[in-house]
Amino acid sequence: MSEQENIYNPDQREESVDYKAIFLKFFRYWYFFVLSVIIALTIAYFFNKYATPVYEISSRMLVKDPQKVDPQTMIGMGTYGRAQNNIQNEMVVLQSYTVVNRTIKKLDFYISYYAEESFKTTELYKNSPIQVIFDSLVPQPIGLNFYLNPVGDNAFELSVAGENIIYYNYTAHNVVPDMSLPLLDYNETHRFGEKIETPYFSFTVIKTLLYDPDNNERNDYRFLFNNIDYVTRFYRNVRVEPIAQNSSIISLALRGTNINKMVDFLNMLMKEYLIIELEDKNKTSENTIAFIDHELEILEDSLNSSEAKLRKFMTDNKVMNLETQTDFYFSNLYELQNEKAALLVKSKYYDHLKEYVVRDKDDMLIPPTMGVEDNVINGQIQNLLTLYAERVELLSTSTDKNPYLKGLNEKIELAKRTLLVSINNIISTSDLTIKSIDDRIDALYEKIGELPDLDREFFNINRQFGINNSLYTFLLQKRSEAQISLASSFADSEVIDLAMNIGQSPVAPKKSFNYMIALFFGFIIPFLFIFLRDYLSDKIIDKKDVEKLTKYPIIGHILHSTKLTNLVVAGSPKSSIAESFRSIRTNLHFMAKGKEKQVILITSDMVSAGKTFVSINLAGIFAMYGKKTLLIGMDLRKPKIYQDFGLTNTVGISSFLVNKNSLEEIIQHSSFENLDVIMAGPVPPNPSELIASEKTDELFNRLKEIYDYIIIDTPPLGLVTDAFLLMKYTDNNLFVVRQGFTNKKVFASIIGDIEKRELPRISILINDVKLSKSSYGYGYGYGYGYGYGYGYGYGYYTDDKDMEKPGMVKRILKG
Repeated sequence: MSEQENIYNPDQREESVDYKAIFLKFFRYWYFFVLSVIIALTIAYFFNKYATPVYEISSRMLVKDPQKVDPQTMIGMGTYGRAQNNIQNEMVVLQSYTVVNRTIKKLDFYISYYAEESFKTTELYKNSPIQVIFDSLVPQPIGLNFYLNPVGDNAFELSVAGENIIYYNYTAHNVVPDMSLPLLDYNETHRFGEKIETPYFSFTVIKTLLYDPDNNERNDYRFLFNNIDYVTRFYRNVRVEPIAQNSSIISLALRGTNINKMVDFLNMLMKEYLIIELEDKNKTSENTIAFIDHELEILEDSLNSSEAKLRKFMTDNKVMNLETQTDFYFSNLYELQNEKAALLVKSKYYDHLKEYVVRDKDDMLIPPTMGVEDNVINGQIQNLLTLYAERVELLSTSTDKNPYLKGLNEKIELAKRTLLVSINNIISTSDLTIKSIDDRIDALYEKIGELPDLDREFFNINRQFGINNSLYTFLLQKRSEAQISLASSFADSEVIDLAMNIGQSPVAPKKSFNYMIALFFGFIIPFLFIFLRDYLSDKIIDKKDVEKLTKYPIIGHILHSTKLTNLVVAGSPKSSIAESFRSIRTNLHFMAKGKEKQVILITSDMVSAGKTFVSINLAGIFAMYGKKTLLIGMDLRKPKIYQDFGLTNTVGISSFLVNKNSLEEIIQHSSFENLDVIMAGPVPPNPSELIASEKTDELFNRLKEIYDYIIIDTPPLGLVTDAFLLMKYTDNNLFVVRQGFTNKKVFASIIGDIEKRELPRISILINDVKLSKSSYGYGYGYGYGYGYGYGYGYGYYTDDKDMEKPGMVKRILKG
């Protein structure tokens, strides 16, 4: 295996996961799964119990498809009604702000009442034991929760608090501008029926028939004044859709927490829609009646005046009857005048119609035709109305920048020009007909001029009266027709199914589904936690991680210790950890190929890997083997071995290397047989220079003559180079890797550097291994301080600070 292959590669991380071991670990943590499932099911239970049920109420109505209505039938009725559109547009109308807002204003949605019970809040609609009566002319604070606590049979405590209060006028139905109070904190006791007047609000609270003082004292009530605009926006969420494709029957559905409230809303919404539809149909008849009334008002004075003149003439001249010839002329003239009167009224209507067409309005309302039977104009009017309605609907859901709107406007202008041409043609034709009638009337006048003066004067007075009377009679007839049309009008759409409260089951919360979800997450959360914790870990977990990063052999592993001391082998010689060190001692013996004396160096990549722990116990296991053993603390920067043995650090390696003490003076005898210790000594200013001096050669030459095994505890290679300087004296070099602690990238970088130097006799020792059914287990575990603090690099630089020891929660999360 080449050096390049041993350098850590992040892409190899996925291959380092032992799925079988992780699977076995799931069984080790079965209690974690059980606890997670219990907690999840408990949460689901309380959610189902205290969540407010949500219901869905629906209704159906038939919306007549205007495309299937014969336009001629509509024209014959004398009404154009609201501009017709397709079913989709009518569905949009049902959800429009205007229709929903009209519906809300017809219902008692101004105040909402709630009962506060334990962890559950229930809306009281039409079953509240209290009722708030307020003057709609007086603005009231909206969105502010009033809390009412009954006290006895006739009193209650009212409390409310809030800031930046907004007021709403329920008569004008708008937010009152420039009326906002910054802060409100109110808590007073009142009696039912008492008018409560403050600068903030004004209303009276009364009891309803549902009020029960025995039960109500156990409940708190809450009410608030609603912003009708906000309520409208909420109820615009009503779902409107056809029950089937190409069907004219639509379904209206609404979800909410109060069934009765939703039932009332849906039924009132359909009712208002039918009313609006009927109002739109009746607008033309109403406009016709208004037009005729205006004409009758003008004509009535002329009719009364001509009638008075005729009566006075007949009285003064005692005229009772005309001669046959005069009567003949008068009858012909009367018929011509009636015909002319009808043409004049129609001509005036056409002028009125022309004025409407020329006027630039988005929603054109045209009076009925009043007997006009020109099918071309009727069709053109119907087409123009349809285009206007399409533009109105488009503007309600789009902006004036919509490219389709531009084309629609061009169609409207073309339809208007076409209609104006037709109207002008009819007006011209009508003018010609009137001129012809006038010529015939003039011919009669010539003959009438030959009559006696008295007959001629009577004829003229009677003629004027006849004209006015004919016009008046014609208008009265048309007015009656319009009133009949208005009275007999009905909406094209109709309600098929009313919304009803028939004991519907809630659609939410879905209890069974929630339990299934809880069960699923109860299993998946611990599964993901365990799997991802190992899969995403950047720490060395097992020997496969080491083997992927280096070509050096693994000499053995040291099990996790729960002892409170580093002297585990000496204190517990029969423990599993002691056996681990015996195994390593045996492996070192084989690697030395029978060599009786060895110098063994212990190092690591960074601090807290456990090299001092390994050094102490490895020295102890050789001493127990009956070999004269020496433990040297060569960590001149952070000496700490003396604390474990209860010795002093006043003399040691540093004092020997500066010729302050002799070799015999720095060797200290431990309390364990065959084990001596040389401490690091006082911290020198130049540790690396001292180690590189010739005095170090002298030290090891003399020690090799005295001891069978020399164990050297050195600083981490990732921080200083001291261990590299000492390797020329050693027979074996152990690189300590701590399971669940050593960082893969750091280890790969340092061990890669060692391989590039081609340093011999390097072996890997895995420390702090937790037993499991897998090779080295998968727990992370917190070990000991090992003399270097709790973070990489601690204790070796002038700016180091004490690191905080991991707490209990962190230990648990680490395994």
